[in-house]
Amino acid sequence: MKTQFSKKSSAFTLIEIMVVVVVIGILAAIIIPQFMNTSDDARIAAAKATVSELDSAVERFYVQMDRYPTTEEGFSVLLTPPSGDDAKSWRGPYIKKLNDDPWGHPYQYACPGTHNQNGYDIWSRGKENTDDANNIGNW
Repeated sequence: MKTQFSKKSSAFTLIEIMVVVVVIGILAAIIIPQFMNTSDDARIAAAKATVSELDSAVERFYVQMDRYPTTEEGFSVLLTPPSGDDAKSWRGPYIKKLNDDPWGHPYQYACPGTHNQNGYDIWSRGKENTDDANNIGNW
């Protein structure tokens, strides 16, 4: 006895492939924008953390030097001692390294500050690199 087996095609049809591609496209359209916002949120959080770290370093400088860094000295005095008599009181470095903000721009410092008139302002100009309400600062 001879038995005949019928060959059944086990390939995907064009319709099935198109349905899968459409479903993947819909999922990508929903998920990808959420990851892009997460990236911006992470950069903002990193900038806030660095501003807080710089704020703490300036306060340590104040405790030992009995003054805040001038606007002209900026953050450089947290890494290298000032010249003159102040060099004797300097117990730094107060930070290991000064990096740019997450958008590649330098952090800003002003003493006296605009927002903290009896102290100092530290801020990042944010993504747009402008001085406006979107700045991330210690105020």
